[in-house]
Amino acid sequence: MMLKVTKLKCIGNHRLHATFSDGAAGEYDFSMRVAETGPMIEPLRDPAYFARVFLEDGAPTWPNGFDMCPDWLRLEIEAVGALKRDTAS
Repeated sequence: MMLKVTKLKCIGNHRLHATFSDGAAGEYDFSMRVAETGPMIEPLRDPAYFARVFLEDGAPTWPNGFDMCPDWLRLEIEAVGALKRDTAS
């Protein structure tokens, strides 16, 4: 089964809280990622633009078409010790 993000919330300062289809959830800080260069990532530096994130086929996506693999996001959240079971559902 393909992992998807089922709930997504922008919590400010380039941080997202994601809930995954396997019931895990956590926050990820994109500050380092948006500091990178490239035409797709640069618009995300603007906090108002970053906050326009939405889910498309279970992947966090921005209006310019930049998206993020749910598996990658889950691994990144787990790597910083922030992955937990979602108890808010």
